[in-house]
Amino acid sequence: MQLNVETEEDWWEVETLFDLSFAPGREALSSYRLRDGTDPVRDLCLTARDEDGILGGAIRFWPVKAGGAPALLLGPVAVHPTRQGEGVGGLLIEGALAKATGWERVMLVGDAPYYGRFGFKPLVGVRMPPPTNPERVLGRELVARAWRGVKGDVTPWE
Repeated sequence: MQLNVETEEDWWEVETLFDLSFAPGREALSSYRLRDGTDPVRDLCLTARDEDGILGGAIRFWPVKAGGAPALLLGPVAVHPTRQGEGVGGLLIEGALAKATGWERVMLVGDAPYYGRFGFKPLVGVRMPPPTNPERVLGRELVARAWRGVKGDVTPWE
């Protein structure tokens, strides 16, 4: 799989993959309210394509504030059903985070057993907009102790 920064030409194909991978109404989730009116962090939005150029996965990141501190919000990340179990999701996550220079912390809403493999841990005291399950709010430090003392609501970047 080859990782590339998502381009405007990729947009419809990536959106179709997200629609295929997530339940209908995915854009009604609280994390989407944090993205409204904000551009993604373009150089961290990646596609994974095979040697034939077929899209196997995609990931996007958004700037947010967590308790007033700058943070990256990972998501969505999706792998085409025909490519699941091949490590594409991990390739996208680690590939993007390796490029996240200048950022100290990243967070997401997801399954701890899956994302724990990539260093994500529960964020106690960091609150996503409702109705997010607090146990699914996870974070990873890109700089040592970056989450120490960060508490409060996650808000749009603005």
